[in-house]
Amino acid sequence: MPSLSFFRRMSLPSVGKPSSKSSANEQNAEERVSIPETQTVLLLHAPRQPYQLTTSYPVPQVKGIREVLVRTRAIGLNPIDWKAPDFNFGIPELPYISGRELAGEIVQTSDRSSRLKLGDRVLVISTDYRDLRKAAYQEYVVALDYNTVRIPPALSLEKASTLGVAFVAAALALGVCMGVDFSGELGGPDLHRLVREVASEGLASDIRKECLDGIREHERAVRGDWLAVWGGSSTSAHLTIQLAKLVGLKTVAIVDKAKHGVRLTNHQAIHTDLLVDSHDPQRAVDIIRSNLQGKLRFGIDTRGAESATSLLQALSPGTSARQSRPLVGAPRNASPPSPPATPDDSMLLSAHLIGLTGLPKHPAPEGTVYHTIPIKLFHEMPAIGEALSSWLERLLAEGRICAPEVLDVEQGLGSVNKGLDRMRRGEISGGKLVVKVA
Repeated sequence: MPSLSFFRRMSLPSVGKPSSKSSANEQNAEERVSIPETQTVLLLHAPRQPYQLTTSYPVPQVKGIREVLVRTRAIGLNPIDWKAPDFNFGIPELPYISGRELAGEIVQTSDRSSRLKLGDRVLVISTDYRDLRKAAYQEYVVALDYNTVRIPPALSLEKASTLGVAFVAAALALGVCMGVDFSGELGGPDLHRLVREVASEGLASDIRKECLDGIREHERAVRGDWLAVWGGSSTSAHLTIQLAKLVGLKTVAIVDKAKHGVRLTNHQAIHTDLLVDSHDPQRAVDIIRSNLQGKLRFGIDTRGAESATSLLQALSPGTSARQSRPLVGAPRNASPPSPPATPDDSMLLSAHLIGLTGLPKHPAPEGTVYHTIPIKLFHEMPAIGEALSSWLERLLAEGRICAPEVLDVEQGLGSVNKGLDRMRRGEISGGKLVVKVA
């Protein structure tokens, strides 16, 4: 950390004009904050190398009116942070700064109309990996205000740093890929509707089909539908199961029961309707099919192509469309959609398989649709990002969801490599490893 001699006084721009000289002075006093010229960061200089602790690196600059500057206090480590350098993917430039989620406090704003204020304790969810200003492995991070979540006083910064990316992935998987309507739960978003309000050319070409054609209206998840999550011990699964239960879905978790069975059984927030051991994948498939008897249309895999292939075998496409039940999350008194005059094959319900880290290598069989999560919706579409961030604020404030378990806390940016090594060795499972920066 640089000495105080490096600190500068910064007067930040304002969107609206003050009504008087007095109010202008108050405004300027509010927006001034001491920010260093330089900071300490972790840089990746080449694939398959450790991150290098680097001092005297410039503090990133706020550029747009929807950007804020956050002082990093705690970083949640994710598997992508070690897999990307090890397997040389997701690294748009070198040297590179990594890290996708952090918690800290607002030290600079550029828009007085923003819901965020100086000193707010916040969670930053950085899904935009191409902008190094937004990466977590540095002392100061630029964030979009619509990708930033205020956290309640009772939630520690360490716990807050564990849940951002997993929440976004879970919400988009359920809301976009499965068509869940969250509007009945603390005013959550109906993402299926929101993405269709955006002009198609406003959606990136690689996610347009998923957003607009991934699931048909009559196939959207309804209250009481079953959802199977393979790899149910992961952080993404932790948030997926909570959100699914919140809106009335029934859940199946396929996990290593020897390692995670007791925890999932005893944890009220992530307790599932059916818990299946993943040790023998074919037996797991047989148990699901035997218990659900053709009722499973939705599956989310958090592990990879092999387990996704097993989960595919458990799905049951081709059932008839139901017209008398409300969409998941819709208000209880909402009228169901009117059925067509004459049912036909177009009203049959497909099965939907969502892969967080991979999908089966062969094409989807008839009656089944493969999905990938359109994660860039969160940072490229302000309406989507803000809807999810503000909803997460309400969920946390009301105690409707809980953060994953913090398994351990490492101290200082320099301990990130140690933490990632522990993840490589498989020592971190069923929770998160956090790095406390200050």
